[in-house]
Amino acid sequence: MGGDGGRGGARVSAVTSPATTAPRGGAVPGAVHTLLPTTIVGSLPKPSWLAQPEVLWSPWALEGDALIEGKRDALRIAVQEQTRRGIDIVSDGEQTRQHFVTTFIEHLSGVDFDRRETVRIRDRYDASVPTVVGEVRRERPVFVDDARFLREITDRPIKWALPGPMTMVDTLYDAHYKSREKLAWEFATILNEEARALEDAGVDVIQFDEPSFNVFFDEVKDWGVAALERAAEGLRAQTAVHICYGYGITANNEWKASLGSQWRQYEESFPLLQRSSIDIVSLECQHSHVPMELIELVRGKKVMLGAIDVASEVVETPEEVADTLRRALAFVDADKLIPSTNCGMAPFPRAVAAEKLSALSAGAGIVRDELA
Repeated sequence: MGGDGGRGGARVSAVTSPATTAPRGGAVPGAVHTLLPTTIVGSLPKPSWLAQPEVLWSPWALEGDALIEGKRDALRIAVQEQTRRGIDIVSDGEQTRQHFVTTFIEHLSGVDFDRRETVRIRDRYDASVPTVVGEVRRERPVFVDDARFLREITDRPIKWALPGPMTMVDTLYDAHYKSREKLAWEFATILNEEARALEDAGVDVIQFDEPSFNVFFDEVKDWGVAALERAAEGLRAQTAVHICYGYGITANNEWKASLGSQWRQYEESFPLLQRSSIDIVSLECQHSHVPMELIELVRGKKVMLGAIDVASEVVETPEEVADTLRRALAFVDADKLIPSTNCGMAPFPRAVAAEKLSALSAGAGIVRDELA
């Protein structure tokens, strides 16, 4: 049920069709693969002159005009590295944001970052978070200028990630709406405004990050998927939802250790997503306890499959990546498989992240040759 709706035109037929905008600023040439196109889910390590390396959510090392220039330089590096390593669908590597959720929220009115409350995040750990004090509004574009710049410096398809409505709700204290569902619908409308602007800036794939879908199963069924569809409503760009188990902090690791030998949380959301308007479902697979057969629950959707482990600095061999992809092909058609990473790689040394990109590309190449 990949939605066919759009704003006055046909949907993008494939995420591997580059936007028509001519590249400027030194895009590196190279073939973009239409079968098993590779991409990354989220972050790449930032340069040390921009933020402290190998640390999640580290503060900026620059400010003012120097920060603006530094972010653009980091974007250039991220694009060059992805292209050089053979990544087909290029992303920003989250070089212009500190946090995958709160950076977006910082740009909205109705949220007071000085008024902090302690809440339970993902029903897993306590954190001090900002407070919703009034109606939330997007007064101006958030990532659109950065996305437009990304479009200018590469001729490859580009993907941009936004937080999902439910995960945004779970990262705040709500003193205004006093209803997770009402706040989620407000965020869905705001996200749709931003997504439409990103599409107009030349973004080919818009990804919504919803790790909360692996936790709040009743809300996922009651309003979570519906709010996600509202965020993606009317887009011609391909839409994706990324659902992972969390990385980088002790609380996430302890929670995963408690889940047993098989992680079957996707069983709750995948049947709903299979019937939704979302085009691509992103899941982690490499070195995880997710049974591969769960992919079949989203039969008909494109699958962005995590074939790179982001919990270990050990670099996969191309053959290890290829083996993961081969096993997945029992449950998803080859023309719907997008090899990817399990999640973001911000905490890694830059050299490790780069080598993992190469392994992803080489592993996909092995299977591509086998299918030829």
